[in-house]
Amino acid sequence: MYDKCGPWTINAKNGGIFPATIPSPKSPTLAKKPLKYYPTDDVKKPLVNKHKPKPTKLAASITPDTVLIILVERFKGKRVVFLKQLSSGLLLVIGPFRINDVPQRRMNQAYVIATSTKVDISGVNVEKFDDKYFSKETQKKKKKGGEFFEARKEEKIVLPQEKKDVQKAVDAQLIKSIEGVPDFKTYLGARFSLKASMKSHELFF
Repeated sequence: MYDKCGPWTINAKNGGIFPATIPSPKSPTLAKKPLKYYPTDDVKKPLVNKHKPKPTKLAASITPDTVLIILVERFKGKRVVFLKQLSSGLLLVIGPFRINDVPQRRMNQAYVIATSTKVDISGVNVEKFDDKYFSKETQKKKKKGGEFFEARKEEKIVLPQEKKDVQKAVDAQLIKSIEGVPDFKTYLGARFSLKASMKSHELFF
């Protein structure tokens, strides 16, 4: 007779039981990547802004109580007094308004020249001034049908009475120290300018 082979031989070796295969451990499945395709509709995705604003470094020549010369805008050539640096990095300057018609305003330090002249501002209170103080209120205008053909009327911006009172109070505090120095009031009221024979790089401010 022929010898038994195949499953009969395997069962005989294992006590009549066919050995079961032990399943191997499954490897962890990786997360499925999203399919790369272009959607039919344009979907705006918000961009992540990782930029962290750094505080603006103030120039060494600009310190509170320094007289500055404005180089741009309608007050170009005017001398102003630097009071403090705001959280946005802009400079808080003032004329005063009673001397050279420059109100309290913000200026970028790139558009001013620092002079060697100093003013005593210890008696000036500047706690009320911040960036929100100078923000403008935006009002939405309703569109009308015939507005396109009508002449646009410019609305005159009226300064609130509260800000006018603050301006007068700061002017009064600053003028006290200005009047204590002879000819200093005339110096602030004069506009700075260059003549043809003057060389700007040789001047001492």
